[in-house]
Amino acid sequence: MKKKIIKIIIITASITVVGLLTFILMGNKEVQYQTKTAIKGKLSVTVMATGYIQPMEEIEVGTQVSGVIEKIYVDYNSHVKKGQLLAELDKLTLQEKLNQATAQLSRAQSELNLANRQYNRVKQLYDSKAATEVAFEEAVNRKEQAEMILKDAKANLSQAKVNLSYAYIYSPINGVVLKRAVNIGQTVAAMFSTPTFFTIAEDLTKMQVEADVDEADLGQVKLSQHVTFTVDAYPGETFTGTVSQIRISPKVTNNVVTYTVIVNAPNPDEKLFPGMTASIRINIQSEEGTLVPIEALSMENTLRVKSNGKIEKRNIQTGVSDGVSIVVRSGVEEGEEIIISETVKK
Repeated sequence: MKKKIIKIIIITASITVVGLLTFILMGNKEVQYQTKTAIKGKLSVTVMATGYIQPMEEIEVGTQVSGVIEKIYVDYNSHVKKGQLLAELDKLTLQEKLNQATAQLSRAQSELNLANRQYNRVKQLYDSKAATEVAFEEAVNRKEQAEMILKDAKANLSQAKVNLSYAYIYSPINGVVLKRAVNIGQTVAAMFSTPTFFTIAEDLTKMQVEADVDEADLGQVKLSQHVTFTVDAYPGETFTGTVSQIRISPKVTNNVVTYTVIVNAPNPDEKLFPGMTASIRINIQSEEGTLVPIEALSMENTLRVKSNGKIEKRNIQTGVSDGVSIVVRSGVEEGEEIIISETVKK
């Protein structure tokens, strides 16, 4: 018990000495506190990225046959319906090939008819022992060859009809013509690749942003997160969307790795055009509460509050932070003065 009393006396004396020394050193010096008022508000943690506006669905329309473009019925920005005729190729060559295929089929049918008659005649003679087996086999062979020739002729005619149909270019979807890549009188060659006539966007009231997100931020991005973005064409106006896809294929540019994040963006007024640059903010986390400057916090999650001329140390519970401010869930009330720094004046 005596040891405890002696220990308490020593601690009390030490505190008294420190207090006296502080008073002597401070003398007439005045401590001024810099404070900021705790306010109510909403704090959001966001990931920023840049991307480009694109249609949800974009289709290139072309043809599988070569020829000269004879007619064009649509232009840039034309609204088209599924099945609508967009253009026509010159059909003279294709029609001639169809005529040739038709004639070939007719000849093949005649050859088969002749082969069948010869076969029937030889078979009767062969059955009555009046024809040799060699003659009968030759008749069978001629008949089979004529049947194969007729089959090929039918296939050629069918292909000629299909090729002629390719001279008519129809829209495969409802949409808007974004690009027209051909002109009347132009020759197109479809020998090695399908030439593109038009690029059609399915629905410009539904757009998407293809944004490049840095690999360091990608782990925070999740499907269905809320997104806001701006475009240079409309300063001060903010558009909204949601994360719909995170593509796992990386892009590497100057040793910087990014991943494409797709943001669905409603465009009911059709203000957003394909190709516009979008600056996006992906909302990772949000929280409403009492906001204080993050610089006011100590390592132990405490801060000091100036209240009625006194300085109080508060233990707090914190929430979301954006690196500048932080949400305090308990320990501080709205309107209280939070000490962020102090200075000593003589």
